[in-house]
Amino acid sequence: MEEHIYNVNLKWVNDRIGEMSSPELMDTLDVATPPPFPKGVEGVWSPEHLFTASINSCFMTTFLAIAENSKLEYTSFSCEGAGKLEKVDGKYLMTEVVLKPNLVIIREEDREKAERILHKSESVCLISNSVKAKVTLDTLNITVG
Repeated sequence: MEEHIYNVNLKWVNDRIGEMSSPELMDTLDVATPPPFPKGVEGVWSPEHLFTASINSCFMTTFLAIAENSKLEYTSFSCEGAGKLEKVDGKYLMTEVVLKPNLVIIREEDREKAERILHKSESVCLISNSVKAKVTLDTLNITVG
C-alpha cells in the first residue's frame, strides 16, 4: 500500500475550545479540554474522546472488511469503547482502551467464526497497532437474531 496523508486543521475558538476541520471532509468538530482538567468544558469532544473513538472506529471498519471477506452474515454491529487516562511517571497517558463489541449473527453455527473475526479485527486494527495504550476486547456479546 502506498503512503496516505490525512490532513486535520485546528483553530482556537475561545476559552478551551477549538474547531477541527479537514480539507477532505465536509463537517467541522468542536474539541475542548475535558471536564476533569482545569477549565474543562462539558459536552464537547475532547482529545481523550477522539483517541478512544479512533481506536473504536478503526476496530469497526476493520471488522466490517474482514467480516465481508469471510462472508460472515450478521444483522447488527455496535461497540462500546472506554479509554482510561492515568498519570504515569508524572505524565498523563491514555493507558488502556477496552472495547465491548455487540454482534448479532444470523446463524448459531457462525458463532465461533464471528468470535475469531472479532479477535482478528482487534489484532490487525492499524490504529490499535499504532498506539502504546493497551487495547483489549472485554466481553464478546454475540447473539443470534
